[in-house]
Amino acid sequence: MFFVKGVKRTQATQQRVIYKRLWGYELRDKKRTETALKAGEDRAILLGLGMVFSSVMMYFVICITMLRAYADSVLTDETSCIVLNSSLTKDINCSYSCGSDCWRSSKYPCLQVYVSLNTTGRIGLLFHDEEMLDVNSECFYVPKCQKDHSVLRVMVQNISEHLKTHQQVTCFHDSSERQASILLNRLHGSSAVFHSLFWPSCMLSGGTLIILMVKLTQYLSILCEQISQSAKVKGAQ
Repeated sequence: MFFVKGVKRTQATQQRVIYKRLWGYELRDKKRTETALKAGEDRAILLGLGMVFSSVMMYFVICITMLRAYADSVLTDETSCIVLNSSLTKDINCSYSCGSDCWRSSKYPCLQVYVSLNTTGRIGLLFHDEEMLDVNSECFYVPKCQKDHSVLRVMVQNISEHLKTHQQVTCFHDSSERQASILLNRLHGSSAVFHSLFWPSCMLSGGTLIILMVKLTQYLSILCEQISQSAKVKGAQ
């Protein structure tokens, strides 16, 4: 009888040892899993914060460049223009780079284009865009300066012929007539502003979504752990 009891105690002890070992392995595996999940969550949060920070910096750059130019622009009213005259008037001096600290002079022909607004009938000089207006307030288009003057002349001449064949074009002007110039294209229009803000907005939304998903996963994990512990306590009672 004592022998049987000893055998039972030995078996119970062995079972407890096996259970402890299995429980220890389970705890170690659980800790490893939690550590791996924690590292992944940290990386995801850092990725989200990086995306949010980058989008904010892009917004800042766009605000001080694109949006400021868009707000300051007065040539915003779109209408139709009739090309009255397109001709090469004079040669203008320019300089081009020929190497490190080397500059040489050349010339490009000045193309002047006069148009008439269909809405008011006002006649004014047409410019390709805001950049060309800032570079030269007399010429429709300013090509990049280069050594061969004849190439620049042919380029500008082709533009002049193209405008002559298309008598009616879409243009932008100032309805208050504070600015007499007329633009063919707007660099800082609403479409350009939209495309400039689209990708930063996508990046900001993506970074915020990543952070929210990680926080939601952590909350659900804690909630499941609490429910599991409550169930174990009730089962022990």
